[in-house]
Amino acid sequence: MKKKINFKEKIRRFRKWQEKPYEVAPLSDQEHECATCGTRYQGNFCPRCGQSQRIRRYSFNMAILNFLDVWGLGNRGMFRTIRDLILRPGYMIRDFLSGMQMAYFPPFKMFFILFAFSLLVTHGLNIKGKKLSELNNESSTELASPTLDAQKQPTLILNQEDAKKVDQVNNLMKRTINHVVRSINRYPNLFALLLLLYISGCLYFFFRHCPNIPDLRYSEFFVSLVYINNMYLIYSTVLNFFCLPILASYTLILSLIPLKQLSGYSWWRTISYSFISIFIMIVILILICTLWTIFTVLYAVT
Repeated sequence: MKKKINFKEKIRRFRKWQEKPYEVAPLSDQEHECATCGTRYQGNFCPRCGQSQRIRRYSFNMAILNFLDVWGLGNRGMFRTIRDLILRPGYMIRDFLSGMQMAYFPPFKMFFILFAFSLLVTHGLNIKGKKLSELNNESSTELASPTLDAQKQPTLILNQEDAKKVDQVNNLMKRTINHVVRSINRYPNLFALLLLLYISGCLYFFFRHCPNIPDLRYSEFFVSLVYINNMYLIYSTVLNFFCLPILASYTLILSLIPLKQLSGYSWWRTISYSFISIFIMIVILILICTLWTIFTVLYAVT
């Protein structure tokens, strides 16, 4: 009879599997003849045309893989990358940075594909067939603060010239905000990449000399954050597909897992560094908004 493996042993084996890098299949020592060019060779791929020796008769599995390949999903380990981003994200990113790049799907290509799928889900490709914004209309209107009546609002007595300047400032700020919002709605993927650049700059200050990668470069850390964002897109897209946007927003907390696995810091240090970085990012944004408001007022006045 087989011995039953207890829960602790299963966790130990799972952690051991997490830390183990991906292993490439060994070379075949059998001699093959390429069906395309007729070259006889030993190994897994034809040295003349690059065709795999695993080519068999056409099947539905091959048809599905060929269909996925049209959309960029059937090559270079897309499914392996999704699996590892769910089960061992930080270790997978560390393997990719160490040079194991052919084993995983390219980070930026994966980002744009997942981002496109997430937009489709949020715009109606879900189990309810409705936009998530429409489903949240009732809850958002309930949570929205009621508008004050004109009689209850404090009124300031301004002369005609001052009132004209205030209107100019308000109109200029509204036009600028509307322009920014339209740009974000028009190019959401590019805005997301710019946001990742900003976030990675704040986090890199604390993670650039981590135990696992003491000489971590900023470009490497930025690619790591792109993969971490891909992990978030996987979780959030699945939850949004089942119309659970509240749970999807909470999946951002899972970003601490790959940061901890990648850096080698303790949980306490990973969490503290992340929250300090968030605080710094908020302070910088407040300063930028304050300076922008002051500049807008001075521009409108002059």
